[in-house]
Amino acid sequence: MKRANKGYAFLLLLLALAVISVAAASQLQLGLFGQRRQAELQLLAVGSRMEAALASYARLGQGGRPPMPTRIEDLLRDPRFPKQVIRHLRQVEVDPMTGNKSWGLVWSEDGKGIVGFHSLSEQKPVMTVFSSDYAHFKDLPRYADWVFGQAP
Repeated sequence: MKRANKGYAFLLLLLALAVISVAAASQLQLGLFGQRRQAELQLLAVGSRMEAALASYARLGQGGRPPMPTRIEDLLRDPRFPKQVIRHLRQVEVDPMTGNKSWGLVWSEDGKGIVGFHSLSEQKPVMTVFSSDYAHFKDLPRYADWVFGQAP
């Protein structure tokens, strides 16, 4: 009789391990989804700051000064005012989707200045509900399509 009980105990142990493995895998999946969602929210916040920096640069682009930066670094210290330190952006921020400071640049139609930024990530977004400011991001297939600023 003891031998038969050992077989059932081993079977129950395998079943318990399978249940625990499935539960752990689902928790891991949920955690990854949460991290991705948090990174998307950070991308929207960073993109909003970069968009505001472009608008600030354009506002000071009067009196014959170019209204668009030619390099992202121009937003860190405006080269149009050599005797003043004017910062539209404090630092080039990390793209939360790629983990580096490289951004895709959107150029004006004439190619003379930067009018927008986007992530370089080719991943598919998980976010489906956006504020009215970013409602146009709703059905875009990848983060690289989320343009902050103005599209050409």
